[in-house]
Amino acid sequence: MHPTEPRQSALTALDDARTWLNSEPLTATSLRGRVVLVDFWTYSCVNWLRTLPYVSAWHERYRDRGLVVVGAHAPEFGFEHDLGNVRRAVAELGVRYPVVIDNDFAVWRAFENHYWPAVYLVDGDGRVRFQHFGEEAYDETERAIQQALGVDEPIADVEAGGLSEAADWAGLHSPETYLGRERRDGRVDGHPRTLKLNRWALTGAWSVSGEAAKLGAAGGAIAYRFQARDVNLVLAPPAAGESVRFTVLIDGEPPGEHHGLDADSSGAGTVFEPRMYQLVRRRGPAAESTFEITFLDPGVHAYVFTFG
Repeated sequence: MHPTEPRQSALTALDDARTWLNSEPLTATSLRGRVVLVDFWTYSCVNWLRTLPYVSAWHERYRDRGLVVVGAHAPEFGFEHDLGNVRRAVAELGVRYPVVIDNDFAVWRAFENHYWPAVYLVDGDGRVRFQHFGEEAYDETERAIQQALGVDEPIADVEAGGLSEAADWAGLHSPETYLGRERRDGRVDGHPRTLKLNRWALTGAWSVSGEAAKLGAAGGAIAYRFQARDVNLVLAPPAAGESVRFTVLIDGEPPGEHHGLDADSSGAGTVFEPRMYQLVRRRGPAAESTFEITFLDPGVHAYVFTFG
């Protein structure tokens, strides 16, 4: 895209930001003359998690050649407003570039942003030279960074695995699905084994708020008929320091080799902090199946399914 006129209100929004991680506060004045990549993120978002290896690689590769990466953490869920949770996520995920806490969405609004993730490349004169929303376009983004820096060399060779492995787009036929009342879609009342594709059901003592479904008694379960390689679910324990045990089944059986990072081959796992939990990762082609998770303790909050 062609450079826009200087967005003085965009980077100057950093001037009023009071909380930074991995850096002293950065301001529009201190960044003048530098190329700035502003990356909007929220730590439980799978779409952002899959971009993290690339953003981190650009920070490492170009930070001594004039690039400043600023991660603007704009929370989607209530627990992501908690600074302790964000600090823990930054440490666990290995985020090493400066992070501005944008709980009031001031930086978000200054860039007129609407997406997680989103990147905006701002040149030394404050002009937005490039922007991209969502995943992919990694080569295009790095080329834009190089052009802004006056660099011409092969793009970075980035390895992305684990939580950050790119989705199996060809096999992915299940959408992001929220369990809270505000954006709930696809819920049905019925036996888990009779669900149609992309329909889900709650069993047990659940109460549903705007953001999440909360379990009131042990033994409650969620079932989802999906087609994807990965099944992820954003979950939170009842309170800090508490935990909730769970078991996962695929088509009524333990996942075996198809377990995700947060469940073992028997399907067992524990919710001990608020974040995204990878519960299924298929080895082999994606196939339509029924996912079930049963919680052995009360109090868990379930927010959103994502797939890969």
